[in-house]
Amino acid sequence: MNTWNQVADLAGSLLLLAGALLCLTGVIGMLRLPDVLTRSSAATNPQTLGILLIATGVELRLRSWGDFGTLALVVFFQLLTSPVAAHLVARVAYRTGQTGDCALLFDELADSPTIGSRRDTPR
Repeated sequence: MNTWNQVADLAGSLLLLAGALLCLTGVIGMLRLPDVLTRSSAATNPQTLGILLIATGVELRLRSWGDFGTLALVVFFQLLTSPVAAHLVARVAYRTGQTGDCALLFDELADSPTIGSRRDTPR
């Protein structure tokens, strides 16, 4: 085994560990944060960066083009679906009044007639 392979294995292992710790941070944030909006942020941001680090670490360990293509697809779909899912969860939480008024610095959707009328209903 040459030096480059050893360096790539070590870097891949460190990236796998960093990605796993970031994903763990996201899970802890989902369990500990108080409301839907902050939980949604904790679910998406560290998870996305964590999966990027894990995919990079796996590619450094495997070092083949076939695996690179598969990991690139995994990263692409993660980057595509994670923000959309977080947005939809936050939007549904807002429309159903689960966010509360004190959690928002600016409420740009309050003037919307369809959304504002739903938020005025008692919970």
